[in-house]
Formats: sequence, structure tokens, C-alpha cells
Amino acid sequence: MENSNINPLGEIIWSKLNCLDIGQDTAKQYLEVAKQPISMSNIVKNYFKVLEVISSLNYNSVSKSRVGRSSKMSDLEVIALSLTAEFMSIDSENSLFKQISSGMIPNLIERSQFNKRRRKLFLFSEEIRTKLANRFLEFENYFIVDSMPLEICKFSRHSRIKICKDEFETAPSKGFCASQNSWFYGYKLHGVCSVSGVFHSLDITKAEVHDVHFLNNIKNQMSDCVILGDRGYLSQSVQLDLFQTVKIKLETPKRINQKDYKPQPYIFRKSRKRIETLFSQLCDQFLIRRNYAKSFNGFKTRILAKITAMTLIQYINKFIFDRPINNIKNQLI
Repeated sequence: MENSNINPLGEIIWSKLNCLDIGQDTAKQYLEVAKQPISMSNIVKNYFKVLEVISSLNYNSVSKSRVGRSSKMSDLEVIALSLTAEFMSIDSENSLFKQISSGMIPNLIERSQFNKRRRKLFLFSEEIRTKLANRFLEFENYFIVDSMPLEICKFSRHSRIKICKDEFETAPSKGFCASQNSWFYGYKLHGVCSVSGVFHSLDITKAEVHDVHFLNNIKNQMSDCVILGDRGYLSQSVQLDLFQTVKIKLETPKRINQKDYKPQPYIFRKSRKRIETLFSQLCDQFLIRRNYAKSFNGFKTRILAKITAMTLIQYINKFIFDRPINNIKNQLI
């Protein structure tokens, strides 16, 4: 297969053809795209860049549980397109497929099939996010924990809404957001991030679940570190349990009327703002508060895709462009 007359973007495609599990016919179609003048949309350019990065993680892109004929798009390609859309603030599949010109992605599947494949690849997406995050977190000892509300509808409509109510265990519920001093209907996103701003652990719970219960879940994921939290995680029993079982020191500010009250050190108060900044970026660029899902599987898949896209951009900033990791609005190409 000749590789002459390939444009600069095509060099990315050409260099990764052997890494992807695609057939010979699809490889020839990719090569034809690589030889075209650079007139592609930004979506396609970013897609090939994202595909290059996640292909470098050396994942086996073939799903072992799949039977029957081979898929038109590999698992890595489906996830790459999903992450590209989230990075570019395109959270509607209809809008995404309307902006991709015919032939720009040779083996592009139909929109409905893409949506089904993306939901089935939820665990694979989490593996990719974890592997990207581990490049940052290997020597981290300080982490920050917090939560944010995820509304699925306005509170006034919660009594007649039917979204995500297929099963009781995953159905949304009412919750109170202390920072906004308001009630909401939906879920809570719990997260633990490093001081530099990379998510370590995630969970989605019903809105009625108290923040402190999330700490019981991270004992199997973390140890020998310091976790900074706000007053929502103030619990002497949980604090003692974390330290005795996995050597996690939970640092939370005390209430003014508590016995032996001392102000929390300034460096801790300043560091806790990092996770609030991450939540703001998820709301601003990744539109995490906007919900188009009708089922909980679709909802959690969208949430994970947005956070994985953020981690991917941080990875590209750090290890490819050598720029501040949280400059997430920079172009990939």
C-alpha cells in the first residue's frame, strides 16, 4: 500500500493503521481520506487525533464477547468519536452526525447503532479513563472529595417525569443542594480528584444519598493518602474508620460551635477549590447539566464520556503539547 502524497493529518492516520483492528478494505478507505487535501471539519481532525492517542494506550480494540460478523467500526473508534463529540460540546448524536460529511470517516456507522455501541462500551470507557488518569496519579498523596447535583428535569416537573425510572435501584430522587440552597430532582455526582485536577474515583448516586456515604466506597480504591473535604463529610466515625482500615486521613473543617474548633489551614481551603473548578468546567464546556438520556444506562454513559473526555484533554496537554493540563479549551490540531 503506497503512502506517498499524504497530507500532514494523513500522517496520523497512516501511522496508526497497523495499530487498529480494521479490515484491509477499511484501511484502503482511510488511506484515501489521508491523501485528500486538508479540508476536513474540525470534528474529523479531532477524531483522528483522539483515535491516535487512545490507540497508543495499547488496548485490544476487539470485544471478546462479540459473536457473529465483525463490526464496521472498532470499539476504540466508537469511543474516540464519542470523546471527540464531548470535547467539542456536541452532546446530541443528531447534531454530531449532521456535522460529519459523508466519506470523511470511511467506516462510520449509523447514529442509532453508534448510540447502542457506546452504551455497551461503558466499562471499556472507564478502563480508558482509569489508564489515562493513572499516568498523573502514580505519586499523588493528597486528594479532594466533593459532589455536585445532576438534575434530569426542573424540580416542579419531578412528579410527572418518567425519565430513568425503569428500575427502582437506579431511579432518580429528590435531594437538597446546600451550596445553592435549593431542592433538585435527579442524581449526585461524587468525585475524588488530585490537587492538580485529575479525577481518581467517580460515582453516581440518588440525590437523597448523603455525601459521607461515598467515603465508604473508596476504601477499596485508595489507601495511605490525605483526602480534603468540606463540612458535608464531617463524621468522626467515618474519619476513624478510614484511618484504621486503609490509612486514609480525612481532613474536614470543623463547625464553629464544635469542641476544640480550629480554622482549617489556608493551603487546604485553597486546594479544595480545585474540584469546584473541575465541576465548573464540566458544566461550562462539557454541558454535564444538559440531559438528553431517557434511561439510566444512557445517562451514566453520557456522564462518563464527558469526564473521560476531560481526562483525555488533560493527558494530551501534559504528555503531547507540554502545556498546563487544565487548559481544556485549546485546540487538539
